[in-house]
Amino acid sequence: MQLTSAAFSGPDSIEAFRETYGRLLMQLEIDPLPGVPFELDFRIRGVNGFSIADGRLSPTTNRHTASMIDNDDIVLVHAVQGHGALRQIGREVDLPSGNATFVTNSEAGEFLGYIPSHLQNFRFTRKRLEGVLVDIDDGLLRSIPPDDPTLGLLTRYAGVLNDEEALALPELRDAIVTHMHDLAAILLGPNRDGQQIASRRGVRAAKLHAIQDDIKRNLASRDLTLDAVAQRNGISAQTARDLFREWHTTFTDYVLKQRLAMAHRKLLDARFAESPISSIAFDCGFGDLSYFNHPFRRRYGARPSDIRAAGVGKTP
Repeated sequence: MQLTSAAFSGPDSIEAFRETYGRLLMQLEIDPLPGVPFELDFRIRGVNGFSIADGRLSPTTNRHTASMIDNDDIVLVHAVQGHGALRQIGREVDLPSGNATFVTNSEAGEFLGYIPSHLQNFRFTRKRLEGVLVDIDDGLLRSIPPDDPTLGLLTRYAGVLNDEEALALPELRDAIVTHMHDLAAILLGPNRDGQQIASRRGVRAAKLHAIQDDIKRNLASRDLTLDAVAQRNGISAQTARDLFREWHTTFTDYVLKQRLAMAHRKLLDARFAESPISSIAFDCGFGDLSYFNHPFRRRYGARPSDIRAAGVGKTP
């Protein structure tokens, strides 16, 4: 879903946006800073039990009033760029670029945006966090610095919401939601024994996601090895093997699957219509054409030439 002030025009555009998107959808009273053009553009993605709103906002005062409270979700507010402050439950926290903090939807609160900002709001289900935390409220409105390693893992792992293939499988969707809550629980603290499980589970899932991103960036390289990927990500090759095993796959199978998918996309892309199939295979990291053809037919049930013929004229 895309929320943008650009969708409204005319003399009453700001008030129309505040009512339609602000009060009804976002549960916020949005007050633009006087004399500053109002701009808001957010993309919202989510699965059952977790969502992320990522976008940009001009200087504003945003109030979550008592009359707007309709859930008790916990929200991690991350200032990717910009500067603001949050006030809630008698506390106030400064939010410069890179910093983050947790707030709750069950209490009235206020966000002050001093300058144009890029924000990420991660929304978690309170009930899921209560399973591993002693006192959620104690962790609210505490400053989380930009170099916090768990914050880095969480923000990077959230990129998995762009993986349509993973989201298509219910068991993977559930795992993603669990891992995001695990990482949030580590950031919130304090802990009980359950958080040790959450810590291991969430951090390992985030590390695997980082490895998978590394692989996708280097698919064309014929020097793509487990040792090299593990070294770039600061872990041992054995740890990397274990991470893949926990998801019932291997490094080799994952690389092959991603290279085949890359080749499949190119075969359907009109921009590569004149490229020999052997060149496409080579550019996707396959050094042996026979090693490309056989697994391609197993995965897609057709020869590469048949896939190309079926997709002539298509563009991504």
